[in-house]
Amino acid sequence: MRRSLRGRLVGIAYLAPALIFVLAFTAYPLGQMVWMSLHNWSLITPPRYVGLGNYERAFSDTQFWVSFLFTLKYTALITPVLIVGGYALALLTSQNSPLRRFTRTVVFIPVVIGLGVSSLLWYWLFSTDFGLVNRILLDLGLISKPVLWLGVDADTSNLAISTSVVWKVIGFGMILFVGAIQAIPSEITEATLVDGASYRQRVTRVILPLTLRTVLLVTLVSVIGSLLAFDQFYIMTAGQPQNETATSVFYVYLNSFPYLKLGYGAALSLVLALTILAFTVIQLLLTRRSHS
Repeated sequence: MRRSLRGRLVGIAYLAPALIFVLAFTAYPLGQMVWMSLHNWSLITPPRYVGLGNYERAFSDTQFWVSFLFTLKYTALITPVLIVGGYALALLTSQNSPLRRFTRTVVFIPVVIGLGVSSLLWYWLFSTDFGLVNRILLDLGLISKPVLWLGVDADTSNLAISTSVVWKVIGFGMILFVGAIQAIPSEITEATLVDGASYRQRVTRVILPLTLRTVLLVTLVSVIGSLLAFDQFYIMTAGQPQNETATSVFYVYLNSFPYLKLGYGAALSLVLALTILAFTVIQLLLTRRSHS
């Protein structure tokens, strides 16, 4: 009995740092955000309880839904590129050889660069007068005059930002996919070769099914990152033209800080958090189904 009690106390002692961390940096801030969302608070005036007023305002806020739909559009555009591109690169570089290891390193290097630094770099590259993108396209004869990539047209801006994010992030998915592919026992690969399976058959019927859980995980991480996109849009377009490239987080930032509507910003943040939670639940269900 004493040993059992002692074992439980030791287990609680090991868990205590993690529990304190979660309470201090997750549970408490989340509770504060819920409390703020129920109040009208501007930091200048005392908080005033408004109940669900901020949520009612959010569901009738046209600009918020424009930003939310733009974020979903951006997510739907970039997620397949990151997953398919990362998986294709992983298939090409999963075998260990000096050239393939060097290729993995080159593709992964942008991942360690800060997103803000990466966005500033691509802001310069897409510059109308001095950017290398326009200069290369002009030299190749693909365009007759410099293109205004950022802040003039929403679709052009979205394409430019998506290009910069793919360059920045695709290496992260590639490394995870490489790890999953290399974890497949060599006996399975040898058996498929003995059976005469083609490369396409090995990929579609062996490698992809065995790495499906990793694909779902990377997809979830990519979706969450896209739904929380802020830095690249803030630096490269600042929401222009006419807030058409303002993402959900960018709109939350505008309301929470420049406009000092902290209660309303907290309500918008919870709406976005519930959306991310929904995607997480879907991913867990798909993972459980693939595992069974």
